[in-house]
Amino acid sequence: MTTVLKTEGLNKTYQLGSFPRNITVKALNNVNLSIESDEPVIISIVGESGSGKTTLAKVILRLVEPTSGSVTVADARVAGKGAKPDKGQFLRTIQPIFQNPFEAFSRYRPIDSYLFETARRVAGLGQAEAEKAVEEALAVVGLEYKDVLGKYPNQFSGGELQRASVARALIPHPSLIVADEPVSMIDASRRMIIINLFLALKTEYKTSFLYITHDLATAYYISDYIAVMNHGTVVEFGEGKQVLSDPQHEYTKLLLSSIPTLEHRWVDEAPPDALFAPARNGRVGSAPTPA
Repeated sequence: MTTVLKTEGLNKTYQLGSFPRNITVKALNNVNLSIESDEPVIISIVGESGSGKTTLAKVILRLVEPTSGSVTVADARVAGKGAKPDKGQFLRTIQPIFQNPFEAFSRYRPIDSYLFETARRVAGLGQAEAEKAVEEALAVVGLEYKDVLGKYPNQFSGGELQRASVARALIPHPSLIVADEPVSMIDASRRMIIINLFLALKTEYKTSFLYITHDLATAYYISDYIAVMNHGTVVEFGEGKQVLSDPQHEYTKLLLSSIPTLEHRWVDEAPPDALFAPARNGRVGSAPTPA
């Protein structure tokens, strides 16, 4: 089986303030996950703001260095001790999709210039091949090449820009796409377009996704596996439907109970101490280790 994603003893510590009043914050606290599969999968990392899920994404994308530990993607060490420094190979293995599509593209550059840059510099394609790859990637996400050529970000909606971000990420045919809150800045009526696109691309492009979100509804809908994070720790991990339909950890239960329904309103409750207890190391091969 291929190691889709593996984190071993992953820690990220920040020092806030200055001596003698500096504070140590553990954004990631001994995160251990292992997902092995011969087929592409969608792994969701869920949790509230400050849970560490975005820090985890940044470490995997090599935007920040871990304090200790390592990350392996598609059987290759990509971050932490022993990671290969080849940037080109890294970008052909992992591609990002960020939260705000308006910040992913400069308003002074046409969208297609980013796509061609990725095709030539990352995928290593010539001009004719690059044009074909860009046209194909845009078509896959429901955009036409002629409608994108020479256009600037302010000429597109947020949903269209995010689809262009997905197209850009697809061009090198990466093993893993890390999508950090990719639908939070998009109108609710259009969010499912992106979510369903991820599901289609998993099958058609044979690409796995790491989906970072606080939205349990979309996580339930899209995920093969779910890791629940709280205070930098993975507190529950397993198959997606199982984790959210039969949660074992108190924090996961609290997250689910906080979703408003017609019969239930939000209630202010003090979280019990059990919410901060870590899960046992998450490992998935043919079946996940129970949390």
